[in-house]
Amino acid sequence: MTGPGGTSISDPRGPLHSGAGAQYNYNHNYNWSIGVEEQLVRRGAARLEIVREHRLRLTRCFIRPRGYSRAADRLTQPGTVVILDGLPGSGRRAAATMLLEETSVPGGRIEELPVNREEGVPDPSPDDRYLLDLSRVGDGDYPAAQRTLMLYRSIVEKCGARMVAVAPAGLEWMLDADLAPLAVGLGRPRGRAVLSRHLRVRGVRFAYEHLATDELTHLFAAAPMRELDRLAELVVQARDSARYGTDFADWRNEAVAAATNWSQQVAGQLREHSGGRERALLLAAAMTHGAAADTVLGAAHSLLEVLRYPKDETPRLVQEGLGEQFEKLSLVREDDGRVRFARLAYDSAVRRHFWENFPELRRGFRDWVMQCMALPELGSEDRARLADRFAEQALSVGRADDLYLLIEKWTDPSAGGRLRAEAAAVLELGLSHEQYGSRFRSRVYQWVTASRLPPDLARVLTDVCRHVIAVTHPEQAMVRLRHLALRRDNPEVTALAARTALLKLARGNRRMYTRLVHPLLQKARSDERCMDVLVALLDPSGMGIAPPWQEFALAWRTVMAGRPPAVWTPAVRRWLTLVARRQASDQVLTALLLAASGDRALLDQLYVTTCDWSDERPAEAGQQTLGESGTHTADRFCREIDLAQGIGSAPSGPGARVTRDST
Repeated sequence: MTGPGGTSISDPRGPLHSGAGAQYNYNHNYNWSIGVEEQLVRRGAARLEIVREHRLRLTRCFIRPRGYSRAADRLTQPGTVVILDGLPGSGRRAAATMLLEETSVPGGRIEELPVNREEGVPDPSPDDRYLLDLSRVGDGDYPAAQRTLMLYRSIVEKCGARMVAVAPAGLEWMLDADLAPLAVGLGRPRGRAVLSRHLRVRGVRFAYEHLATDELTHLFAAAPMRELDRLAELVVQARDSARYGTDFADWRNEAVAAATNWSQQVAGQLREHSGGRERALLLAAAMTHGAAADTVLGAAHSLLEVLRYPKDETPRLVQEGLGEQFEKLSLVREDDGRVRFARLAYDSAVRRHFWENFPELRRGFRDWVMQCMALPELGSEDRARLADRFAEQALSVGRADDLYLLIEKWTDPSAGGRLRAEAAAVLELGLSHEQYGSRFRSRVYQWVTASRLPPDLARVLTDVCRHVIAVTHPEQAMVRLRHLALRRDNPEVTALAARTALLKLARGNRRMYTRLVHPLLQKARSDERCMDVLVALLDPSGMGIAPPWQEFALAWRTVMAGRPPAVWTPAVRRWLTLVARRQASDQVLTALLLAASGDRALLDQLYVTTCDWSDERPAEAGQQTLGESGTHTADRFCREIDLAQGIGSAPSGPGARVTRDST
């Protein structure tokens, strides 16, 4: 959720009411590809637009649960921290998101804090709002998580910001006595109201009595909020496909069956087709759903090979044809040659069944997906869908490590860079996941700070930090990009891309400018890349803020002392031009004076640079003559430099600078 000057705290593709368990909504409108000069390109809707769309949907679909008003009343007071408690599936995270959104103010930010602190602590303002999601923390980690919560609480209370924390369900007995008064219990929203709202927001017309079925009544009472969101989406899919009738009752029945009955149907189908080859074809069809028949067949053969299934010595000519095999498994080959299941969302149920019921084969499924990426039958779209669906299943059973491994394998030098796009797509899916997003951000941090970082992995991490993490968690992106920009083993092109993204973040936000400058100051004297970033930070080109003056002056001091004048005087000239045009504050000149204070050589260089700038302004390409404003700026700054050196007050007006040379 992105407010003015803020940052997302919710999964832009996830459910609107968050509860226990993993959740994916796979209506992707983006993809990664390798463009010209082997550069990764992220296509489709910009991440920020996806986040904004989710924000709008959440606002329009949210139903206030019991207890919400109590929490909202508390948050009217500056420095308030609220801990939300409730049953799994009751929409605690969505409620936390809306509480923060409703208390947000222009110029403030809404940010999700990491459960495991990395570098430094938040530096909030009274206008900032924070979310801390502890809903996935287990009892073993809860004491440490509460200590982190107490630290954040002290910071929020001190500055007058607000924070909402989501407590893990069932662990209220472990809540520290100091935190217990902050807890607010949330009830379950009315299921019928939730589904009705989701359907109306999606433009689905229905009558009140259309929701009065036994199956829906049960779902309204027991289903997690995310399942009701998914049910509404299934109704839309049934309507838009034009395959499942023409009225709401038909779409509803197909959607309810897909949401509740397909698991039993899949189990029955597997009992009927117990042979390894049939089951391999069934899973391959589910994982490559919508692909060409040859692709499905190639994937099935690959699965049998990875699982070391005995080869069938029967001559192929006397075996069943592919069409017969598809028909037995209720697969449909469309006119365009693509293979699909006839029932709505049945492919998803098949995938889920295999991952839930064959846990000992999950590692084999991972290796199979890895091997499939080399199949000539799989095009780029097929590979993207396969990676997408594997990520869904791996995370649904808690195997985030499988995705880490694939990302590392696909960016290993032995892969030749061919699968960087798939690695980036899987990483984005992990970062976008409500349950595992924070874990993937932590993994990115581990990668960028590791002693060894393969070049292709560095390129993927740089682009994902720029396009994904920076949109929703800009400060965390800045930390990771800083490490990428300063690594000595990174190729220059990767370091440059990371530095460019890093500078863009810092030049657009005073707080991040400050947080970037301080670690650079500590290493700039001994690290050339740190110094390069500092030099670039001081250039007004691309600056969208008035820099924080203390850090600005400290950075100038370090650069002036560590680099020859030829490196930093061009930036001084550009700042002088902006000051003369009244496009920059006079505090720029004060910061430059403070940076050079006490060093006669630096002050002399500033004086000479100012004189040269004043004399040569008309010759600058594309610049308009500044006239009296330029002369006035130069004379005033030169007088201030004289005073800083104890030379005395120089006369004002044209020609004033010549008096300094005669003293």
